Formats: sequence, C-alpha cells, structure tokens
Amino acid sequence: MSATPVPSAGITPTNPDSGSIAGGQLTPAFSPLYQQIKGLILNSLRLGEWKPGEAIPSEMELAARFRVSQGTVRKAIDELAAENLLVRRQGKGTFVATHAEQHVQFRFLKLVPDSGTPGSEGPAQRDIVECRRARASADVARALALRTGDPVLQVRRVLSFAGSPTILEDIWLPAAPFKGLTAERLANYQGPMYALFETEFNVRMVRAEEKIRAEPATDGREMLLKVEHGAPLLSVERIAYTYKDVPMELRRGYYRTDTHHYHNTLS
Repeated sequence: MSATPVPSAGITPTNPDSGSIAGGQLTPAFSPLYQQIKGLILNSLRLGEWKPGEAIPSEMELAARFRVSQGTVRKAIDELAAENLLVRRQGKGTFVATHAEQHVQFRFLKLVPDSGTPGSEGPAQRDIVECRRARASADVARALALRTGDPVLQVRRVLSFAGSPTILEDIWLPAAPFKGLTAERLANYQGPMYALFETEFNVRMVRAEEKIRAEPATDGREMLLKVEHGAPLLSVERIAYTYKDVPMELRRGYYRTDTHHYHNTLS
C-alpha cells in the first residue's frame, strides 16, 4: 500500500442537512470537531502516511494543517491513544503504535500462566505446522468479508511455553494483502506475528472481536497439544480488523488450561 498524504485542508461545514466534508469523507454535521480531526488522522494512518513506530507531526503542526485549535487536536489524539493506535512518549512526542513494542505484544494474547503474568514465560516457541493457499469456505469468507472460494492463506501453528505445547492456532488470511507469506518466513521471524504483518505487509491489526467456548480435544488437536483425546480445551475464535474495520484475520485458537488461564481486564 503506497503512502498518500492527506490534503492540508480545514474542516468546512456545508449544508447542515447533508453534513460536512473532512478530507474527502462525508461526516455528519453534528459530529464534534475533534471527531472529524480524529477521522483525518485515522485516514492518514490507514493510508500509511506514518508507519508503525514513526512519530506523527506535533499537535501544533496538525492544528495548523487542519486549521483548528491545538486543544481540538489534543482531544483527537487522546482518543486514538486510548484506542492503542497512537502512543504518547513524554518529552519525545506521539508515535504510531506498533505490535513490536513489548507492552503491546500481549494485547491480544490473554492466556496467562497460573503462576505468572503475560510475558513472564518469555517468548513462545513456535512450530509452523503448515502455511498453504486455500479457497475460503463459506464461514471463513463470511468472517473475512470475502466471497466463498476466494483465495486465502491458511496457517496452522503450535505455541509452546517451557517446552510444553499450549496453544494450537488455525489462522485464515485474505491472500492478496499477504502475498509472499510462507511457512519459512513465519518460522524465521523472531517477533510477534502481528509485528510481521505490519512491518512486511503494511497490515496493522488495530482491534479484535473474540468468541469463547469450551471444546474437547478431538480431530487431531489432542496429538498436537499432547493431551488426552477429549480433554477440555478453551476455544477462542478471533476476527482481527485493520483500520476502517476491515477484517484481515480469522483465528481459531485452542488453549490448554491445565497450567494457564484466560485473563482479561474489563473497564
């Protein structure tokens, strides 16, 4: 995806019945001004104007660019930071969040050892069982907003902690954005998978939805996780989205919970 700067235009209201145009996008007239600025910044992130880990312009520069007050820009950035899209660093500025950062790496992994905290076991040992092109089944196509039969990449991997296989993951990705992704590439990359996606494929997962249920270890999952046939597993189905709520990954994980538990903080 090529970087396309957003025009340096102010926010100019039009007919109250039709809304206003902000950066080429129709925004309802009743949308607060800071929300319109948030939308413009979000659009720049989506278009790759600022890459993960890079600093964005200062609040003063953005205020001049969009012809609004610095306070309006600050409020927009505050919301984007609260949504983990931007990161403020005292005395350094505001940066595009990246999955390569330590505190972000475990944002989507909620499995915690019974006697520790996320990340206390160190990085997982990853075994890529397969990575192949396939045709999207009806349920995969529905989750990824594709058509049944569209090409996808299907990945299966096992994550082990302290030598014990703990998580089995089946992952489906739309094929076009991840052209060139191979099992070897996945196996050789030392960081989190989402960091690989954003640095090498310009795809950043910004949020996810999960469904959780209990399932027995069957269909070969028991062998990969080294548990008894029918042993209870925690099944977590996740759809991860990039900017503009575009679904980019369907992931079905099967978690052993004999030494780990699912932990989430609600607010």
